[in-house]
Amino acid sequence: MNETLLEVRELCKYFPIRGGFWGKGKGEVKAVDGVSFSIRQGETLSLVGESGCGKSTLGRTAIRLYEPTSGQIFYRGEEITHLSSRGSKKLRSKMQIIFQDPYSSLNPRMNVFAAISEAMIEHGITQKGAETNERVDELLTLCGLAPEHKYRYPHQFSGGQRQRIGIARALALNPEFIVCDEPVSALDVSIQSQIINLMMELQEKMGLSYLFISHDLGVVRHLSTRVGVMYLGSIVELAPRSELYENPLHPYTQALLSAVPVPDPSVKKEPKLLRGEIPGNVNLPSGCKFHTRCPYAQKICEQEVPPLREVKPQHCAACHFAGEITYDS
Repeated sequence: MNETLLEVRELCKYFPIRGGFWGKGKGEVKAVDGVSFSIRQGETLSLVGESGCGKSTLGRTAIRLYEPTSGQIFYRGEEITHLSSRGSKKLRSKMQIIFQDPYSSLNPRMNVFAAISEAMIEHGITQKGAETNERVDELLTLCGLAPEHKYRYPHQFSGGQRQRIGIARALALNPEFIVCDEPVSALDVSIQSQIINLMMELQEKMGLSYLFISHDLGVVRHLSTRVGVMYLGSIVELAPRSELYENPLHPYTQALLSAVPVPDPSVKKEPKLLRGEIPGNVNLPSGCKFHTRCPYAQKICEQEVPPLREVKPQHCAACHFAGEITYDS
């Protein structure tokens, strides 16, 4: 792998809770709580976890769609945590996002040509006229769509075709890094594989780096370089793909993997059921956030926050007993 493209250090994003007649603050939702990771050029880092764990918020904060509460963000070694609007515009051409819902992420009043060309003209990538037309045709062809359909509107396309348009729009500014916010979760299974294969082909052709957000561990296994597991706004395990799937160190990762369906009906696999329910992001548990549901929790887990530490080479886990307890397979 090449140089580090994106790095976040102790990143936090809290959303205030307001209520009452004067709208006074009543607390904070800690959507992202002290997350650190880096992404190298050309790799795919995937984030997995239950709904509400902060995956999408983390991705949007990392590319400055949300203003971070605290922490630092670096892009190619330059800190971008609090860039001005002018600085953010320059950065935007290098960092893009593919949204989850292809039905709501496209403006129904804009045809495909306008949706893709708008940013190119605004950023000075192309000039109005033949140059823009050629570039839009090139992007549509690259994403498996017919250029002659560029003057159609979103409602005239299927969900898979709309997501291809969303990908073409993300590529319009020639980015280096793309946040993929559950880009296939709203699509049929048969279409999901087509979109995943397209994204992998584009990555190889264009040298793209992905932060791929998903709750589908099967999809993540297919395209990831490394995988991070999130729980209540924090990363609890981070490892190369094969290492994480074959030797998970955190009990939460173990539970997630045990719930992945096995296509062979002769293989009997019992999912590991976690006790209790996932706590809210307002009043977080003391110590290890997972201790209220962990079958291996001990006194220290209630009192001390376990750091995300390297237990094996390139394999990090936020568990006091990672590497010491043999979790049941």
